[in-house]
Amino acid sequence: MNFIEAKNSTRILALDYGEKRVGLAISDIMKIIAKPFKTLSNTSDKSIINQLKIIIVEKSIEKIVVGLPTTMNNQESKQTKIVTQFIDQLKTAVEIPVIPYDERLTSIEAKRSLFSQGVKTGHNKGAIDMTAAAIFLQNHLDER
Repeated sequence: MNFIEAKNSTRILALDYGEKRVGLAISDIMKIIAKPFKTLSNTSDKSIINQLKIIIVEKSIEKIVVGLPTTMNNQESKQTKIVTQFIDQLKTAVEIPVIPYDERLTSIEAKRSLFSQGVKTGHNKGAIDMTAAAIFLQNHLDER
């Protein structure tokens, strides 16, 4: 891929949806590497969706991967239903694919990763959310 092709390429965005925060991760233009991007305060689904619409345009997003929390025994939880409702709203609001992705254990993995880097996670929940999104986005990229 040359510079011109890379410049016109698109990215994949991942969301770790929470009732207080939404952690975002983004792929590189070649869709090989995922990295934490930012954390949005979740004041309302409408606000999150409006912010995502801006990011979709600014970052040339072709697809959104949303972490779907399920229990360890593959059951739906209260949070699964909340995230599923958000995914349904997002699908009607944007014109790109929105894909649910099993995010089990990614928050634990994110905490371990940040701890191993010397990052304190007690008051930095946004870093955990972004890192969790990056972990399941990387898994998604690796599976392609």
